[in-house]
Amino acid sequence: MIELKDIDLRDDPAAGRYVKDEVVVVEFAQVSGELMSLEGANRYGLGDALITGTGGARWVVERARFDEKYVPAESALEHGTAGRYRNRPAVVLAKRMDAPFSMARRAAGDILTGTAGDWVLQYAPGDYGVVRADRFAQVYRAAEPA
Repeated sequence: MIELKDIDLRDDPAAGRYVKDEVVVVEFAQVSGELMSLEGANRYGLGDALITGTGGARWVVERARFDEKYVPAESALEHGTAGRYRNRPAVVLAKRMDAPFSMARRAAGDILTGTAGDWVLQYAPGDYGVVRADRFAQVYRAAEPA
């Protein structure tokens, strides 16, 4: 298994620019804990968003980041209450991996794993995600050229 460290997809010619378009179901943590995603453990704190997306995929988004990245999918839903949310369109860098791999979400963060065909996402320098190949195909599309 390849262990990825300190990668920067901005410098990688095999990486591309993609945009996610997805409506998800969100609950907000009442206590701290750990959620097991397909890619590994996701620790969370009080108030963090516990998200269920396409195909039942689950992950955690810290509350401050959630408030920046998601909006209610229905006009009647008050932001910050459980319900359906849509991500704000944002370009991310992504690279399809050809071998099993692991990496930290952030420095000293949760360790995520992927198999051949899965994708590494870079949201910002030092901020990563892993998305299974089938889910990536369902919710990501190539971004318009910069």
